[in-house]
Amino acid sequence: MIAVIATGGKQFKVEVGQTLRIEKVEAEVGGEISLDKVLLTTAEGQESRIGAPTVEGAVVKAKVLSHGKGKKVLSQKFRRRKQFRRIHGHRQPYTEIEITDIQV
Repeated sequence: MIAVIATGGKQFKVEVGQTLRIEKVEAEVGGEISLDKVLLTTAEGQESRIGAPTVEGAVVKAKVLSHGKGKKVLSQKFRRRKQFRRIHGHRQPYTEIEITDIQV
């Protein structure tokens, strides 16, 4: 079974057993979270269910594996001939999860 979920302003295509990094979610490591913004579900031999905007009653369960920060992204400002340079770094926090169940 495959589902498309929305979390943290992004959309992800997920299946059971898959691990992925999403925007940081307040949950303990080893705990379970449920993602209820399911946009689409599909299974072999069945019709796809497309939500408007979400599929009613569909929930994706996931186990929290870890929290962390991504690679550093640098942004830079520069103005020529003015001796002006600014460099700013940012590391986006994430939560790594493993999909355990897709309920339709």
